[in-house]
Amino acid sequence: MQRMIDGVVRGACHHDCPDTCVWEVTVDDGIAVELRGMVEHPTTNGQLCPKVNRFLDRVYHPDRVLTPLRRVGSKGSGEFEPISWSVALDEIEQRWSAIIEKDGPAAILPYSFDGTQGIIQKGLLSRRFFAALGTSDIRRHPCGVDAWLGANEILGTPKGIDPEDLRLARTIVLWGTNTLLTNRHLWPVIEEARDAGAVVVVIDPVRTTTAERADYFLQIRPGTDVALVLGLVHVLDRDGLLDADWIDRHTTGAGDLVESAMPWDPATCEAETGIAATTIEWLAHTFVTNRPSAVRSLVGPEHRRNGVEIMAAIASLPSISGAWRDPGGGLCRSTQVWWEEAFGLDVEQLAQPSRTFNMARLGEVLIDIDLDPPIRSLFVHNSNPAVIAPDQNRVVEGLERNDLFTVVAEQFVTDTARYADLILPVTTQIEHLDLAPAWGHLNIALNKPAILPRGETKSNNEIFRLLADRMGLHDPSHYESDEMLIRALLERPHPLLDGITYERLERDGWARFNHEPGLALLQHERFRLRALDPNHAVAPSTHRFQLISTKRHVRFLNANYSQFPAHHPSRPEPELSVHPSDAADLGLDDGAEARVWNERGELHLRVHHDERLQPGLVSVPFGWGHAAHRDGRSVNVLTSSAVRSDDQGSAAYLDTWVSISPA
Repeated sequence: MQRMIDGVVRGACHHDCPDTCVWEVTVDDGIAVELRGMVEHPTTNGQLCPKVNRFLDRVYHPDRVLTPLRRVGSKGSGEFEPISWSVALDEIEQRWSAIIEKDGPAAILPYSFDGTQGIIQKGLLSRRFFAALGTSDIRRHPCGVDAWLGANEILGTPKGIDPEDLRLARTIVLWGTNTLLTNRHLWPVIEEARDAGAVVVVIDPVRTTTAERADYFLQIRPGTDVALVLGLVHVLDRDGLLDADWIDRHTTGAGDLVESAMPWDPATCEAETGIAATTIEWLAHTFVTNRPSAVRSLVGPEHRRNGVEIMAAIASLPSISGAWRDPGGGLCRSTQVWWEEAFGLDVEQLAQPSRTFNMARLGEVLIDIDLDPPIRSLFVHNSNPAVIAPDQNRVVEGLERNDLFTVVAEQFVTDTARYADLILPVTTQIEHLDLAPAWGHLNIALNKPAILPRGETKSNNEIFRLLADRMGLHDPSHYESDEMLIRALLERPHPLLDGITYERLERDGWARFNHEPGLALLQHERFRLRALDPNHAVAPSTHRFQLISTKRHVRFLNANYSQFPAHHPSRPEPELSVHPSDAADLGLDDGAEARVWNERGELHLRVHHDERLQPGLVSVPFGWGHAAHRDGRSVNVLTSSAVRSDDQGSAAYLDTWVSISPA
């Protein structure tokens, strides 16, 4: 039997988080006994988050799926029996072959996202496999795409400054991002800048933990970000703070932007955004005089129907003000585009599916009887759509279809897996090889397997090699080893990869892309400014309250870990957070039970009075599973799957309106 070598093995976190921490696993007699952050890694700096500190509990949890399972009860019952891999693969081959013969391969739909961010296990072989079969596919657009599109429209690239360069900035605006909770390893960089004299401003509808640590907090009304940018541009123009030479040499369309800002004097902007006119004037002046100036924004502001416009507006501020001329100045956003360019991973071009659907519309697609052909089989990996997808009632309705052959590759019986016909057991991050990029810094890491796969678990890639063989796919590209895949990526002729080899990553565990820190990144570009549209693009609602679903718990990550009691917060159930003035108006005491509903569904939740919100805005935490709610549903039962008419772009989770009453 194969045996791993005891000792310390370096790897990297796979979670959907900007930080991508590098860790070290201590193995004794084939058992992982300790996992800690790598001290020498410049971002991790020896510190893991409260989620990953307990990662070995996940690896050795008694509820892990360690053998293939076949459903024996009704869909959703969670009743399964163990079977062999051979039996599971036989059933998939037979069912898929019958579906393809009757309805064609487009009747099969894969569904995956960022359950792992590792480049290798996330989707290289799965995309090749489903493309070769000719199945339908999804547009993986639940988040990040609107931010990408908005920034790209103005900057000519979705690329932003190196986050490490924020230490050079003297004005840092954290716009719609809760850095301390969701990007904690960037906070020391911000503190370093503050120690050197920087002012830190947070713009957010909620007084988050990050807002409480900032120098200034601007509590913006939800969705009014474009109006705020127009107000800032109005002040810059009115007070002669725009550099005409910079604008002439480095922008087009600045006149249109300034003209669209003319009606947005500080008083008008205050009425729309809720931010004091004097504060708007102060921020405009500070941004251009206390340089370098940078805006840090991730995906928070984009989850609205006007998400592209919001991100275009945010990108316009450093562009018209000339912030890009300074090292440490400009827009700081996801670094994903850096490694996608380096590795040639334009993910939308890896496959040429017969048809695609925005993944936000999964429920709608599964129950659509007019699709030609309808979806007859769903294969889910790296995702838990029963929790994370909007319009949850329709998602579950689709998963309940007895004629839908559903296969889920998972580590646990998740809310989605409960509806599966087959569950395939998959490895955890310390049991397989992967290449780990980051979307919060410019380092990549090699994740080495520290222990043998537990039970009969297999990596994602090994599953797709087996499926390719069963489905008669003969191209050698379906059978490349994980090491071959990694070496091929690292050997691409791209300047960011100069000097980075597989051997170097094996030796050191990580490497920084070949990019000098402290560069003024886009100072020679010509920014494509235009008039901005401040309309919220939110349909009128008969419901009184706007609902946001926030990432609130330090031990949860999206839909991960909420099933483990050791990760629960001190109040171990999801609650409805309401501003005390709204609660008093509704007659809801703290701890009372409320009914929250709209035309898509309803929840019954205990009320938590929370002054960090603003009147008219309520919050339910994101990430709790169905079982944590007495209704058997979670917050996405209330959110809408509506997307733009071209089926592109991020889900508008935050454009949700609800009514509330005592239960």
